[in-house]
Amino acid sequence: MSSLSSSGRAARFPLQAFLSGLTSGAGVIVVIYLALYALYGYQQPRALSLPAIAALMNNTAPLALAAAGQALVVISRGFDLSVAGVVSICNVVLAVYPIGGPGGGLISVLICMAIGASVGAVNGWLVAVLRIQSIAATLSTMIICQGIALVILKAPGGAVSNWIADEMTDRLWKTIPVSGLVIAVVIAVWLAIRRTDFGLSIYAIGADEQAASLSGVNSRRVRFLTFVLAGIVYGLSGFMLSAQTATGNPTSGTPLLMLSFAAVALGGTSLAGGKGGVFASVMGAAVLMLLQKVLFSSGVSSFYTGMFQGIALILAVVFSGLLAHFGKRR
Repeated sequence: MSSLSSSGRAARFPLQAFLSGLTSGAGVIVVIYLALYALYGYQQPRALSLPAIAALMNNTAPLALAAAGQALVVISRGFDLSVAGVVSICNVVLAVYPIGGPGGGLISVLICMAIGASVGAVNGWLVAVLRIQSIAATLSTMIICQGIALVILKAPGGAVSNWIADEMTDRLWKTIPVSGLVIAVVIAVWLAIRRTDFGLSIYAIGADEQAASLSGVNSRRVRFLTFVLAGIVYGLSGFMLSAQTATGNPTSGTPLLMLSFAAVALGGTSLAGGKGGVFASVMGAAVLMLLQKVLFSSGVSSFYTGMFQGIALILAVVFSGLLAHFGKRR
């Protein structure tokens, strides 16, 4: 009898693990992405070729990185509108002041990360120290950043260094997209941070800041560092966008603003804070970009792309909620 019961438990554990993975934000969004890619591959047989995969990854990288940074702030129960400004400044700086060669590429990415960290520090000081609402504080910094970008470059133009434009959109060993490696590094760093006290504290202040403070969490410090870390990732987003476009545009970051929030929500990260992850948000960005490809291949006008993205977001959130409810009942 005991052997029968133990075998029954063993049979249930894999099922519970499967349901747990399926009902998570990451599980839902991965399933959606695979379904979309299957449809895209049916429409465009060459979609499975290495050049096509690399091109899709290059298109996805800026939004994926923007969503990764946004997810950090949202998990801590905040909103960051400055992503658009950071990306725009990084883009125009690289276009107006290009630095050639691999050494120039390293300096350029460090400059972008420094710009993002600086804006993130201002956001963190306004929100964590002065206690200004995050949406108001980051709206102000976004407007300031957009103004700075327009001062640096008044109209679209300039040219990003050839090394950045060529190498950062190329494939390593003719197989692995470099942009994909950049995203993978960001995800890996976050997975490492998530296991630390700082990473756990981000979730804690997002779930209940008062309770976290009573437990010994320095909420001001955690919130400040979260905005700085998010800013650094935004800088990487601006760097990869510059590599993709190879030119400058003072409003280049604007389209990423709303899409970054959509990607975060699509990945199952709660806008109320305390729940979610970077990987799922990155996959949310990947779904939004792949959806554009599928719609284009289906002959749908680009004017309707935003509408379909919004519908997909609503369906994904509802579907995720239903699966989560089903998982709890199980």
